[in-house]
Amino acid sequence: MVEDGRDARRPHGELVADVLAVLWAADEPLTPQQINGALGRDLARTTVTTILTRLHEKGTLVRTRSGRGFAYAAADDAAGLAAGRMRRELEREPQRDLVLKRFVSSLSGDDEEALRRLLLESEDGA
Repeated sequence: MVEDGRDARRPHGELVADVLAVLWAADEPLTPQQINGALGRDLARTTVTTILTRLHEKGTLVRTRSGRGFAYAAADDAAGLAAGRMRRELEREPQRDLVLKRFVSSLSGDDEEALRRLLLESEDGA
């Protein structure tokens, strides 16, 4: 059975997640060619470059000049990126208290206790 292009595509975001994983594992900024090699896939140079450019425009990556092109590094680790997404979602809502209340009420007991502990540590450090 022959798959058409739509069936052969990766799930949305999988390639982005793989690119970020490569960058998080790297000790230094990487060029698109280095990232493509680390992915171990037969991707077009433009595919990787487009992903990197879009992530840079979103603030997910930082870039520095490397020859005629750029080398890229993650702006933050995975936890930092998730926290940033959560903060941006909260900032979009006019009823922040209600959003936070619903969020906290949906947490597991362990997560609620971890949040409580972190808030206390934050108060002590302030």
